[in-house]
Amino acid sequence: EVQLVESGGRLVQAGGSLRLSCAASGFSFDDYGIGWFRQAPGKEREGVSYISSVAGNTYYADSVKGRFTISSDNAKNTVYLQMTSLRPEDTAVYFCAAAPVYIVARSILLLESAYDYWGQGTQVTVSS
Repeated sequence: EVQLVESGGRLVQAGGSLRLSCAASGFSFDDYGIGWFRQAPGKEREGVSYISSVAGNTYYADSVKGRFTISSDNAKNTVYLQMTSLRPEDTAVYFCAAAPVYIVARSILLLESAYDYWGQGTQVTVSS
C-alpha cells in the first residue's frame, strides 16, 4: 500500500524557519519523484517544489526560490522541505505527492495532474 505522511507543520512567526517531512512507503524513489504542494484557504493548490533522486532534479516555484530547499534521505524514504524566511503568504496546508520519474519537465511537475499519490497534508501558519 502506498502511503505519504507529512509532518512538521505548525504556527511560526514571519521570518522564521520550519522543516516539513514527507515519509513515503509502498514504492521506491527509483520509480517516483516527490513534489510539495500547498493550498491556502480559498485558493487553488500550488506546486512548490519537486525532487527526483534518480534523475537528480530539483525544481522550485518562483514564489519560494531562494527560501525553500528540498532534499531527500533515500535510506529513510523521506523527503524534506526546509523553509526559511517565512512570510504570512506561505500560510497553507502543505501536501507531498508522488509522480513517476519519467516525467521530467518542471512545468508539468508543478501541476497536480502529474501526481499519482498524495498525502493528507500538514498545516503551516505564518503569523505577521
